[in-house]
Amino acid sequence: RRVLGGHTADAAGVGRVRLLGIEAPEIGGPCERPAPFAIEAREALQALVLHRWVRFECDGTRRDVYGRSLYYISLESGEFINATLVRTGMARVSARSRLRRWDELRRAEEDAQSRRRGMWGERPRLPSPSYRLPRRK
Repeated sequence: RRVLGGHTADAAGVGRVRLLGIEAPEIGGPCERPAPFAIEAREALQALVLHRWVRFECDGTRRDVYGRSLYYISLESGEFINATLVRTGMARVSARSRLRRWDELRRAEEDAQSRRRGMWGERPRLPSPSYRLPRRK
């Protein structure tokens, strides 16, 4: 139904979902600036999954401390979304315990780092002028 950040979405019939095994930069609250690459990560996840059929796969713990369902997400084509976000440098690998798809995620992160993609080498989008304070005269 909607994407809330680079690793969190609200899915019809499932509720709030957190992509398992990855960490994307945080958008922040209403009074905070987004972290570098947070907006790009959210837009990347939107482009990949918004209004599309996806498959959810669990691995171990089903919920995080915030009550979000923890899943790997794949498209009908078989594309592993968690790894795609890591491979493009929009997220990094993060897990509290060994995961079944850990090796695949680590390979995606090594690829992003070696090719200097996203947070591993590119420059984040600069905030729009509306985020900047006016200069004092």
